[in-house]
Amino acid sequence: MGFAIPTSPRTPRPCPPLPGLRDGLSDHEFHTFRTLVATHCGIALGPHKRALLQARLGRRLRTLGLTTFAEYHRILVQDDPHGEELVHFINAVTTNKTEFYREAHHFAYLAEEWAPALIARASRGGERSVRIWSAGCSTGEEPYTIAMTVADALSHAGPWSVRILASDIDTEVLARAESGTYSIEAAAGIPAAALKRHFLRGIGTSLGLMRARPELQSLVTFRRINLMEGQWPLGAPLDVIFCRNVLIYFDRPTQQRVLERLAKSLKDDGVLVLGHSEGMLGTMQRLQHVGHTIYRKEPPDACDHPRR
Repeated sequence: MGFAIPTSPRTPRPCPPLPGLRDGLSDHEFHTFRTLVATHCGIALGPHKRALLQARLGRRLRTLGLTTFAEYHRILVQDDPHGEELVHFINAVTTNKTEFYREAHHFAYLAEEWAPALIARASRGGERSVRIWSAGCSTGEEPYTIAMTVADALSHAGPWSVRILASDIDTEVLARAESGTYSIEAAAGIPAAALKRHFLRGIGTSLGLMRARPELQSLVTFRRINLMEGQWPLGAPLDVIFCRNVLIYFDRPTQQRVLERLAKSLKDDGVLVLGHSEGMLGTMQRLQHVGHTIYRKEPPDACDHPRR
């Protein structure tokens, strides 16, 4: 998912006008826009993010041929009945950082602990299907890494149905993710064998690029989902949810609400994976710590018998 840079207690600096704009972002305008950001994205922008917000929105103003932030605000709240500019606004204020096999211990857990348990359960008559959600997928490195990990871990265990939903609030990064195309430099974190199995190298005009093989792409469906929305289009409960380095951009009440909804979206024994600096951010009933920022949802009766 796209996010603004986390807040930190630094002293805000004055914001001079940007080239092509009549005025800089006033105190009132900054408050108004950051309220819009919080309302629509859940992102909490501290006072020191004023220059960042001005620069991001300034680029959008110049694209539209506007000279004041007041004009842009009027478009957003009065002249955007279908929410088309709101999508551009959200894209403008979000930042995306991701890479293949980022926080590699999460994928090691899937391959070495989660998948073997799944295979063992299937051998006893359990389902042979897997549904995973990559929430905040950015340009797609995370869901494709999940797909590679799961496909390889289940490859010798008979037929499986694997479906991975990858979502983000930013439509621009979703379009890039859906293409499955990356620079060769982006492959630095991918093991050589996995790279050969799951990616094609570009030739001719595509030299220097790589693309996910069709069979890998077929495992992943990309969709725009805003975690602030009233309903998430998820269908049945999920086996695994990755929501990494997302909650850090929300204030505490929003973090707690999103965590509770994520937990409800998991199957019993489902796994929630958070980012390295997030942890549980509080106590959640039925979510048991099973690895570094990895949590398993225990069945209801398990909560009646605490582990000793």
